[in-house]
Amino acid sequence: MPTYIWEGRTKGGELRNGTFTADSEDAVLERLRAQGMTNTKVKRKPLDFQLPTIGSGVALKDMVVFTRTFSTMVDAGLPIVSGLEMLSNQAENPRFGKILASVKAEVEAGKSLSEAMGTHPRVFDDLFRNLVAAGEAGGILDVIFRRLAVYLEKAAKLRRQVRGALVYPSVIMGVGVLVVFVMLTKVLPVFEKMFVDLGAGSLPAPTRMVLGLSHGITDNIVVFTLVVGALVAGFIATMRTDRGRYGFDVVILKAPVIGNVMRKIAVARFTRTLGTLLSSGVPILDALEIVARSAGNRVVAQGIMHARNKIAEGKDIATPLLETGVFPPMVVQMIGVGEQTGAMDDMLQKIADFYEDEVDAAVAGMTALLEPLMLVLLGGVVGGLLIAMYLPIFEVAGNIK
Repeated sequence: MPTYIWEGRTKGGELRNGTFTADSEDAVLERLRAQGMTNTKVKRKPLDFQLPTIGSGVALKDMVVFTRTFSTMVDAGLPIVSGLEMLSNQAENPRFGKILASVKAEVEAGKSLSEAMGTHPRVFDDLFRNLVAAGEAGGILDVIFRRLAVYLEKAAKLRRQVRGALVYPSVIMGVGVLVVFVMLTKVLPVFEKMFVDLGAGSLPAPTRMVLGLSHGITDNIVVFTLVVGALVAGFIATMRTDRGRYGFDVVILKAPVIGNVMRKIAVARFTRTLGTLLSSGVPILDALEIVARSAGNRVVAQGIMHARNKIAEGKDIATPLLETGVFPPMVVQMIGVGEQTGAMDDMLQKIADFYEDEVDAAVAGMTALLEPLMLVLLGGVVGGLLIAMYLPIFEVAGNIK
């Protein structure tokens, strides 16, 4: 689904801008009109074919420290500009210090804090800015920043869990492929020369097969490198398309072992983010759109947007979420209970706490299961190559005897 950049004015004449994910430009205009926006300008966000940059230069730890400290400053009655100036001067990250100084200058120029943060969307995302705007409107900016700090701490924990679920198997597989490649290109040619010197004669079938594979790589190393490079480039290019990323996310969610972990991570992230937004006074339709953009999985994001569209038509939240097939029935039922009792934000936070604990157990279980399996697989491949190489040696030794 394409993303559109919009700009317009509120009923009070205040200039606003942002992005919407929708089927068409008309759908964006209709949504903006429903929100009371006038003088709207909409254009499709161009595709970005640049190489991805490594983050925003601001760590999640920096954001947590900033939100905690700024909350204390606001609660103590310190003016926003003074707080930003102090934090910009004291920031351990020089880049973040410059960003805070820029935000301070924007506030001094007459912008609200949320609008000033909007000039740095890579650091202060939609969720952060919308919560700050809600805090400004309700006069509870200190409370909002405390909630943001808790949310960012939980987000950091989930990020570590994702890395634990994905990085460990990837590293083991990468090391295994590297070891096999070195054996085929560097070790096996040494054995082959030794067999020739010893006059081994006809080699066993496993040895001939392994040596054939070694020759196929070493004699065509340029072609092999180009093919591997083309496959990697093709994968990256595919992942940068909506269809490719969606297909990859489908495979991840349906994978035998890791799929269960990733689904629990998606549920924990969805419930934590939505609960934080709703408890801060953000309307549910806006909250669901923000949650969809920060879901981290296209399948989950599409399910959330489906639920959002159904809610806009007047339906409850539980039924559309169940229709997506992404969220477990128990989660949907608990959300439905929270909606009926008027305490959905509290229910969402409880679900998030439960699933974050579930993710901890699932990641530990997956690691305990994958570690021996991958070691056995790697040992089997390397051991098979060594046995294939030692078979002729045993034969030569027998002939000498």
